[in-house]
Amino acid sequence: MAAPNSAERKACWDARDLLWKCLDDNNDNIAACQSFKSEFDRNCPAQWVKYFTKRRDFLKYKEKLQTDGFTPAEGPQQAS
Repeated sequence: MAAPNSAERKACWDARDLLWKCLDDNNDNIAACQSFKSEFDRNCPAQWVKYFTKRRDFLKYKEKLQTDGFTPAEGPQQAS
């Protein structure tokens, strides 16, 4: 696969930005953003879709950690 040219990259990033905005506005309800998701899938190489999806998940997780703080998982108690 050839690398996307400047116009193709811009179309992909614009589609990504519109999808992410829709997801933000709709509490990550992908059903409400299906048209944006289809446009994103159509305009971006599959590997980019995978990367951007993981990137969004990471950024949301990082934001949650910054606002809520880290809470360690409960596990077996250590004997003192």
